[in-house]
Amino acid sequence: MNITSRVLAAVLLAAAVAACNDAQIASSNLSRAADNFEILRRVVFLNGITDTYLLSIEGLCSVEDQSNQLEVTCKVGDAEYKKHFLGLSDNVTYFAEQLDPARVSAYHYRVIFKPQVIVPDVDLRGSPRELLENSSELGPAR
Repeated sequence: MNITSRVLAAVLLAAAVAACNDAQIASSNLSRAADNFEILRRVVFLNGITDTYLLSIEGLCSVEDQSNQLEVTCKVGDAEYKKHFLGLSDNVTYFAEQLDPARVSAYHYRVIFKPQVIVPDVDLRGSPRELLENSSELGPAR
């Protein structure tokens, strides 16, 4: 990226931040905190015809609405997660409730940098013998 592109990107970012009000910034920071499993939520599914609760999920959960399907991912341990897929229809709806207040800034955006996302954990499949055999097909190392 050249210097002109960087300056233009910085100006556009500053304009976008200036256009946001306090509520938008706080809302964005709350959503980001929930997506990082920092906020307790209750997600309830309701049958609109019978007025009955179908399911309730409570915990450190991230919610993603995918049109006809809701994906709820919950942290249940240090490195343990559960993912629920729930179908939505014309008579089944949901609401997500934040159970506890959370402290977030209305003046600063929150940026989360995770180096492990940039350098992913790679799983290799196959035997070491196959790896060596296939590497010889690529030719000598340069």
